[in-house]
Amino acid sequence: MEDQDKLQGHAWFTLSGDVNSDMVHRMFDAAADMSEDMVTDAHVLLQSNGGYVSDGICLYNYMSNLPIRFHMYNAGAVASIAVIVYLAGHKRYASSTARFMVHKSHASAPSGARPDALRIIVEGLQADDARTEEILRSHVQFSDEHWRIHAYSDLHLTAAEAVKVNMINKVTDFRPPAGHRITNI
Repeated sequence: MEDQDKLQGHAWFTLSGDVNSDMVHRMFDAAADMSEDMVTDAHVLLQSNGGYVSDGICLYNYMSNLPIRFHMYNAGAVASIAVIVYLAGHKRYASSTARFMVHKSHASAPSGARPDALRIIVEGLQADDARTEEILRSHVQFSDEHWRIHAYSDLHLTAAEAVKVNMINKVTDFRPPAGHRITNI
């Protein structure tokens, strides 16, 4: 089988920026094009420091359930809710110099907020944490020490550490084959 035959149905993409409604809209449009182009395997280089929890969970659920195998790559930084988007990948890779960061949800209370308003903020943050932790636990095998750090601080992982906890399948670079288009989502 020739190399070109092996790559039939494969396409290469970059996706960067904040995880927000704009990124969701861009991914919806890109997935529609992928479907029309009969893409079976989408290789996506993700670069993001995070954003909104609900948008990240939407992307995770959407990408996880499409009839497209996503191969996710981290060549720099995938952090905060972007890690959840990244975990939608059927296969996941990172460059040796890439990093990951996960943390609990956070928000700033408005000045002069009353106790009932603060309670609503806290309940929303706890709900977001429960949703993201469920996804993390379904993909990643953090040690007890990792979970302790995650409970109170930012948890940073190198690519080598990410392999050990099954966040990635392999340390390797995003390397589209020569002559193939790379589409920015």
